[in-house]
Amino acid sequence: MNNHKHSMFVMLAVCVLLGVFAFGCSSHSEQAETSQPATATAPIDPLASWNDTPIKTAIIDFVRHTSSPGDPEFVPEADRVAVFDNDGTLWAEQPMYFQLAFAIDRIVELAPQHPEWKNREPFRSLLEGNVRNALAGGDRAILDIIKASHAGMTTDEFEQIVKDWIAVASHPTLHRAYIQCAYQPMLELLAYLRANGYRTFIVSGGGIEFMRPWTERVYGIPAEQVVGSQIKVKLEDRNGRPVLVRLPDIEFIDDGPGKPVAIHRFIGKRPVMAFGNSDGDLEMLRWTAAGKGARFCALIHHTDDAREWAYDRESAVGHLDKALDEARAKSWSVVDMKNDWKTVFPAVR
Repeated sequence: MNNHKHSMFVMLAVCVLLGVFAFGCSSHSEQAETSQPATATAPIDPLASWNDTPIKTAIIDFVRHTSSPGDPEFVPEADRVAVFDNDGTLWAEQPMYFQLAFAIDRIVELAPQHPEWKNREPFRSLLEGNVRNALAGGDRAILDIIKASHAGMTTDEFEQIVKDWIAVASHPTLHRAYIQCAYQPMLELLAYLRANGYRTFIVSGGGIEFMRPWTERVYGIPAEQVVGSQIKVKLEDRNGRPVLVRLPDIEFIDDGPGKPVAIHRFIGKRPVMAFGNSDGDLEMLRWTAAGKGARFCALIHHTDDAREWAYDRESAVGHLDKALDEARAKSWSVVDMKNDWKTVFPAVR
């Protein structure tokens, strides 16, 4: 397996080995904001959950310029591509990546079919609730978990497993469904960009087939506009029916330097806008900024320990160090979650 510390699977292990579970699980809550009804003289604010700070102004100005014919910064609609990291950028990622929570739940669900796991690591520790010890085995332990939880079934079967999990699984400290852990300001931003001719893509270190079953429902981003890490698949004939079977081998890691490669390979255009939240997004931001014409690069900085979490340089999850320094040096936008967002999560209905 690839040992890049921010890769989809190794990243999951690092977040545990470096002590993410030692943080403790404090409960976070947030009061839903009630918007004032629109009137004939008060136009609807497309970014209503954003405070009126320079970041909001910069986004609106950039979109206006790039979507206005005749403007010096105008970008043809076919070239209006905006890319977004997922974990920590579009939805929360603490105290562990949600895909890791999925993998652990999957192991627990399958355990009755595998009595041998009670005496075999890393499964023994996982079933005892000791995730740190389970992943202490490094890449070999991670591969065993991936084989058991992510591979060995068809792509259709895996899609249904993810749909079933995401429909009922809830966050351990936010006490809301994982799909309700998306950031309300980012949902508004996605809709605002699309209303102005932008195509919005996810470019994430997470598993592409873990994300695709729910991204359109949650973000309005269809499956074909989701780019992520992939495991290998192969075509098999089962009872006269062709199926794709997921294999326990890594095909591609969409993180760090892999992100510009994935953008080139699967999107085919350099983005005009890019949003991330960690050092794993730095190369994507650099790639976007290096293009000709108008460019907008931004980091989501987690600064709100009351409504969400506050973390950056020392965090094993969403580690933000070099990218933060470079953003400030190059005048990229840095979204201060505490000060720039009126609300973090959508109201639970």
